[in-house]
Amino acid sequence: MNLQRRPVAVGAIAAAVLCLSVLGFVVWRVERTLGGSRSELTQLELLGVEARTLGPLPNPGFEGITAPAVYKSAAAFQERLYLAGPAGLYAYSTAGSLEHIYRTGMDLPAAALGQMAVGMLTGSHQPELLVATAGAGIVAFDGRVFRQILPKQDEARNVTAVLPLASGRLLMGTAKLGLLIYDGTTLKRFHTTTDNVYVTALAGTEAELWVGTLNDGLLYWHGGETERIGEEQGLPDRRVEQIALGQGDYAGRAYVGTPVGVAEVRNGKVARVLATGRYAHALMADGDSLLVGQMEAGVIRVSLTGAENDVKARRPIVARVDVVTGAVTERADAGVSEARVAISNRIGDATGLTVEQIFTSGDGRYALAEDGLLEQGRDGEWRRMQVGKAGGSQLADDHVSALLAASDGRLWVGYFDRGLDILPSTGGEAIHVEDEHVFCVNRIVEDPNHGAVAVATANGLVMFDRDGRQKQVLGRDAGLIADHVTDVAIYGGGMALATPAGITFLDQSGAHSLYAFQGLVNNHVYALGASGDKLVAGTLGGLSLLAGGAIQRNLTVATSGLKHNWITGLAAVGSDWLVGTYGAGVLRLTADGSVSATDATRDGLVVNPTAIVSDGRMALAGTLGQGLMVGDATGTRWRTVTAGLPSLNVTAVAMRNGVAYVGTENGLVKISEDKLQ
Repeated sequence: MNLQRRPVAVGAIAAAVLCLSVLGFVVWRVERTLGGSRSELTQLELLGVEARTLGPLPNPGFEGITAPAVYKSAAAFQERLYLAGPAGLYAYSTAGSLEHIYRTGMDLPAAALGQMAVGMLTGSHQPELLVATAGAGIVAFDGRVFRQILPKQDEARNVTAVLPLASGRLLMGTAKLGLLIYDGTTLKRFHTTTDNVYVTALAGTEAELWVGTLNDGLLYWHGGETERIGEEQGLPDRRVEQIALGQGDYAGRAYVGTPVGVAEVRNGKVARVLATGRYAHALMADGDSLLVGQMEAGVIRVSLTGAENDVKARRPIVARVDVVTGAVTERADAGVSEARVAISNRIGDATGLTVEQIFTSGDGRYALAEDGLLEQGRDGEWRRMQVGKAGGSQLADDHVSALLAASDGRLWVGYFDRGLDILPSTGGEAIHVEDEHVFCVNRIVEDPNHGAVAVATANGLVMFDRDGRQKQVLGRDAGLIADHVTDVAIYGGGMALATPAGITFLDQSGAHSLYAFQGLVNNHVYALGASGDKLVAGTLGGLSLLAGGAIQRNLTVATSGLKHNWITGLAAVGSDWLVGTYGAGVLRLTADGSVSATDATRDGLVVNPTAIVSDGRMALAGTLGQGLMVGDATGTRWRTVTAGLPSLNVTAVAMRNGVAYVGTENGLVKISEDKLQ
């Protein structure tokens, strides 16, 4: 080798080594970055979850005031029939006798129960009854012990559909996150194409899966891909109620219930529409027929055979029914046949019922309605069974919206959409009132000056005497500024009425109103509080302080210590007021008009409309999804109570003679005030 070229060669080799080193370093950094990204993506897919055994739940002393059982799903498990609903899980023997009630908030988490299925999950030693809940994940029951599969993310806890798989994994449909899958240890999203949809129904397997949604039609997962089938592809409506898979000669077909008919899907395509115009809320494939449970119209049997159901080449007309008005319109859908089906009208006792589920147990066929169970006889008719009557109901409904513990000991209970009940102080049967005016109840107030009870409703102010006899209905024709009355305050020898259009005063001079044009901070008034000649009005836009019927001052987030302008409730504590808000919890309004925070002033805390009260010993505030807030006598120090409540959505509160009554969207309970202190 030429010695003069040697340094050049060495330099070239060194340069090459350096380049390779740099290249290797770059590759290492890229791989490390990509690896980190992959790890981060994997972590993002995973959702925290905890599986734990449920023991006896703590209860400070709440006692239930029973409402009628409402059912949403049914399942046969370990030679028993289980019916689930908002208030709990009801276990019946095969003979139809009620054996046990597992109540939400007492035996089970305080969340309404929904869909059920039976399956054996990975890590379990035997099949379990799997129950979806609206806020507490999954409750699993092996016949002896309950356990809870609880996602750590709130949005994953509202489970709307369940499907156990042969692999031991569990598919969980949710209201916000879409479809999730649980393998016994980890919880993650099923696939990006099924993310962030409201899942209503699930059917199929991991290889071929049907996902029904609330607003996005049908999602068909197969071969690692998802096809969306919506109205453009022939689905009668984008809202999917339930899915049933065909059997025998009809295997491979999916039947998709919607509010305006049932789509038969073959090979991922809508082949025809059955039961056109029918609100198909529940489905069951039954050989060469389809059983369709309807909204308020019972059960029909739809034949799947016959030439009349063959796909036509013509351009069909599919009826659309407006579920609010009942109006029927028609639209053309190219490529989809309008199936002229044979419909059996032998529906017997199922007429007029909303059917939640149709299922088989042994050789029997059953239809679950909200208030009980029906069995199909050999003649094809559906007849009500004794199963389903939990008995002992004191109330007409479970969604409480207003409470009054009256001075005579009676308890007045208003409902979201079922009028009101008046429970006598000595026990016995309640008086139920429900009509075109007494339907959606917002507030119940006793008028001691006139021996009357004022009931504020969405359809006027209804006046009752002390014995519960309806005396008068006041609306716009009587001078109210609006028919919808949201709150009532005894004021100025008469009453002040809160409405979405302002305040109406009823006194000896008649009816006269006050609204934004005259200085009210906002027309939409939610809450009123009266003391002497002073009146506090809580509105959508802040507080208005009145004296002698005239506005003295307005308070908003911009002009005072208010943390939120939307005011939902007012309760007097001495000369001050506790102010419930939609989004900032509870604040304090002093006599001089200043606003300050309390222990219950929290960002995001919603106090439900008129669900705040004080009796000089303690204060109570009902919240949206966070339980009952309990304050001291001054309303300064607060704590949260959730144990023993049938729901964490507390919608009404009342107190009288040392007893607190707590109404929720899922029932009513009472408790001694001493046990809350």
